[in-house]
This record gives sequence, C-alpha cells and structure tokens, in this order.
Amino acid sequence: MKWSSLPGRHSLFWKLALLLVAFCLLMIWLSWSWGRYVEQRNLYLSDEARVTLGTYARQAEQAWKSGQNTGVDAWIQQMASREKSWIGVIGSDLQSLSSYPLTPKEAQHLTFLRSADWPVSRHARGLPWLNIPFPDDPSLGSLVIELPQRFMPGRYRLFWQVVTNGVIPGLFTLLLCVGLYRLLVVPLNQLREQANAWRAEQLNARLSTETTQRKDELGDLGRAFDQMSERLQSTVAVQQQLLRDLSHELRTPLSRLRVACDGEQDLAALRERLAREIDGMQRLVEDSLQLAWLDTERAPLPEEQIQIQALWEMLSENACFESGWLPEQLRCRLEADCWVRGHLNSLAQALENILRNAIRHSPPGALVVLDGRRDDAYWHLWLDDQGPGVAESELERIFAPFIRLDGSRPGDGGFGLGLSIARNAVERQGGLLWAQNTGHGLRIHLRLLAVRSPAPA
Repeated sequence: MKWSSLPGRHSLFWKLALLLVAFCLLMIWLSWSWGRYVEQRNLYLSDEARVTLGTYARQAEQAWKSGQNTGVDAWIQQMASREKSWIGVIGSDLQSLSSYPLTPKEAQHLTFLRSADWPVSRHARGLPWLNIPFPDDPSLGSLVIELPQRFMPGRYRLFWQVVTNGVIPGLFTLLLCVGLYRLLVVPLNQLREQANAWRAEQLNARLSTETTQRKDELGDLGRAFDQMSERLQSTVAVQQQLLRDLSHELRTPLSRLRVACDGEQDLAALRERLAREIDGMQRLVEDSLQLAWLDTERAPLPEEQIQIQALWEMLSENACFESGWLPEQLRCRLEADCWVRGHLNSLAQALENILRNAIRHSPPGALVVLDGRRDDAYWHLWLDDQGPGVAESELERIFAPFIRLDGSRPGDGGFGLGLSIARNAVERQGGLLWAQNTGHGLRIHLRLLAVRSPAPA
C-alpha cells in the first residue's frame, strides 16, 4: 500500500483506529493488573491470615523455650479451644516437640507442607497443611497447622470471576459504544434531522458548529449539507423574487395592450403597437428564463479558445447596426494575442449585454472602449463608457435582476436583466464581473481564464 493512499491525519479512520487501539490496550492492562489482583485474592493468604499464623508461630516458640515439651503441650491444649484444625510443633528433625509423638498419618502430611507465601488452592485431600518457622530462631522448629477454614482464600471466587469476565469487560465495551456513538451516530442524527427539515420546507435549518467544525469526513459532509441548504434557500428565494418581478414587469405591457385594444386607433397603428408590446414581452420572458437557467444550472459548459478581438468585431458590428452608432465610437485596444477560455455563446451574450448597456447610457457621439491586460493565468478586461456613472452604493445593485436606476419604463430602457445575465454567464465560466466609477463614466471589469498557448487563428 502506498503512503499517498493513506487517509489524511484528520480522517475519521485515525479517530476510529485510535479509539479501538486504546480500547484494546485498556483491556490488556485490565487483564494483567486486575488478573494479578484477583489471583492474590483467590490463591494467596490474606494479610490478616499471615499475621494470625505468625502470631501462633511466635507463641509456639515461646512455649517451647519456656517449658519445652510441657510448655508445648499446654499451648496446644490452649489452641484446641480456639482452632478446630490440627496443630503441631515440629523440630528441625521433623519430630514432634510435644509429649505426644506423630502418628503415621500425621507424619505423612509433613511431606506435603506448604509455606505461607505459596499459593493455596482447594484440593480433594482437604485443607492444606502449612509450615510456619519460628520467627526468632527458625532452627529450633516450626509451627505446623492445618489451615483453618476461615483463612482459606477463594471464598468469593465465583463473584470475582463474574466481575472479571463479565461486568468489567461489559462496562468498558459500553464506554467504547458511547465513544462510537458520539463520534459517528450523533452527527449522522443531525444530518438526518436537517434532511427532515428540508422535507418540511424548513430550508433555514443548519447543523451545529460542533459538526461543521470537525476536520474529518463527517465535518466535510456537514459543511456540504449546510452549503447545499444555503444554495437551496438562495435558489428558492431567487425564483420567488423572479416570479414576483416577472409578474410585475408583465403587468405594464399587458395594461398597454388592453388600452390599445379598447382604443380607437386605426388597424395599422394597432398592429404596430401590438407587435412592439409582444416583442417586448417575448424578450422579457426569454431573458427571465435564461437568468433562471443560469442561476440554477450547475453543469459545466463546454469550453473553447476565444479571441476577444474577433468577438468584439462581430458584437460591435451588430451594435452599430442596432443603435446607429459609428464603428469609430466602439473601439478595442486589445491585441490579437488576447485569447481566453470559455463558452463562446455565453461569453458573447455577456459581452453583448455589457456593450448594449454602455451604449444605452452614453450620450450621442460618445466613445465606448474595450481594453485589458494579462494578469498571470487570467485576462483582466474592462469596458469604459461616457455615461453619468452610478452612485457608489449602487455599484453592486445594478447586477440584481429588474434593477433600472435611470427610472426608465419597462421595455424602453431594458428590463434590468442584461447585467445580471452577464454576471451569471461570466461566473459560470470561472470568471468575475464587477463595476467601478471612473469619474467620467462607468467601467465594467471582466476577469476571464487565459489560454496558455492559443491555437493559430
């Protein structure tokens, strides 16, 4: 596996791997440390038992030193009332230090003596026999005792097995599930709630910052959900505003048509009026539909190499024919090496709308000039007119649909859709479009992708 194919350091993979590795290490540590603790409780004598047996050994030593066999006999009789187990005091030669010799069965037990530090387990032959040397002088002898039942470890063996093998692993597994739930299920539930909000037409619903600020795949998914929600909300708002503006713009020509039909004009004048109003409404509907398509359609447009100088010659020729301007009034200062990459029809319509807007707002005899410069991977173009310009606060507003700052009537001065269509068309090709006052007119800026090595014309 190549290192380049590994997920990024903020990937959800590493979080899950870290969580599972931590869980495994925790279980290993638990089985080692807790297992040793349980082993101590189930196989070895408790501290209380060790202290008690050590005290017995000290008493037996003192009894032997003070009274020899008689002292040991008296001490054994005294211990018989306290412990029900067999108790004997044995010398270093494995002979009884009391007045009573060992029976063959008792002597046989001496071959299976255990130290108090050894593990103790239950077996079929009964309770284990322990050998506890005299604490002061082990060479004199030792205490041999059949371990009392109350000192036997492992009385709660079943309980500790249930705790060790069931309760504790279950608790740690529950903690692992809680971690996985917070890591995976909680953000997925939020995504589901937002999807349900969309289904209920609540497009303003947004995910919590806890989800969108994550740096893993779920954070990317959450941010994509929020961006999609904002896009849906913006699209619906634009479409609703477009319908309201379109109905408002259509009301005026329809009213004029009604007046013309009810008037007493001759047939030729009526036909001319009807044709003009119908053409205006058709252009309005076509521009509105194109604006709506540009605003909602996000499929990539086919690109090609476009020479701006040649495109300007075609557009300026059409503009001169429509407006009556002289070709000398529409100038292009760009050289033939100005090639951009984009969709020809969309870029041509955008530049045509900008040119028509400049001609419409410039006085007779004015100049409209297209110029630009190369800016790294882009061409920065600008078109200057000699109109009155626009207030600084309105420079961005002129790109909104159905905005006519000059107060012209619908249809006569345009419908306020040209610059909006132009901006949408340019932005769909990865470019930018904005306006600037120059002091003697309005300048429209275009930033378009440049062609590195243009094909020969």
